[in-house]
Amino acid sequence: MAVDAATNLAVMVREVDGAAALAAVLEDRRFNAVALGPGLGVGAATRDLVHAALAGPRAVVLDADALTSFADDPEDLFAALRKRGGAATVLTPHDGEFSRLFGHLSEIRQAASKLDKARAAAAVASAVVLLKGGDTTIADLDGRAAINANAPAHLATAGAGDVLTGFVAGLCAQGMDGFAAAMAAAWLHGAAAAAIGPGLISEDLSEAMPRVYARLFDSPQSSPARLAGGRR
Repeated sequence: MAVDAATNLAVMVREVDGAAALAAVLEDRRFNAVALGPGLGVGAATRDLVHAALAGPRAVVLDADALTSFADDPEDLFAALRKRGGAATVLTPHDGEFSRLFGHLSEIRQAASKLDKARAAAAVASAVVLLKGGDTTIADLDGRAAINANAPAHLATAGAGDVLTGFVAGLCAQGMDGFAAAMAAAWLHGAAAAAIGPGLISEDLSEAMPRVYARLFDSPQSSPARLAGGRR
């Protein structure tokens, strides 16, 4: 925590030790979005943190260890997600994490395409599913879907997916619904990587965002809604 506080001078940090402490922090409604997963570790403690985050109206974005921790009992996670009602929930798995959560389902095994897999997973989990890759596919539980096509190959670097999780959570915190936030975040993620070029590391992505936003504000025709790929 001391290292984080020293390196992120513009960000206030607070220690949260366990699910009960997280639940206590989230009683403050100003914390309207939570991202969980990267670096948390796999196991019961992470599952408890996820349940604490889901037990309320805030937006929740789950990635990495927050997904893998439910690999032995996916229905435990799905049941909690179904209770969320209209609260935004976004899952951001890569192919391996997706298989651990959804690979046992016949509708996933029989799906003809990545798009069909994402749609089926969103319906089962009652959440937005952002299935990462060169053709990141975003599906809502009502059947809406989008395929993002602007991600360059050099985005495949350690930690880049964690940054995408943060992008989604940040947009949810600003009031975007889960599906819109996931679509916009995927496009912004790819645009930032393209602006940096080959050799990027994950820490570069946030630094590129001012350039990406400046181009959007200067040219409305370059908006994510136009460039995010094929929406169906």
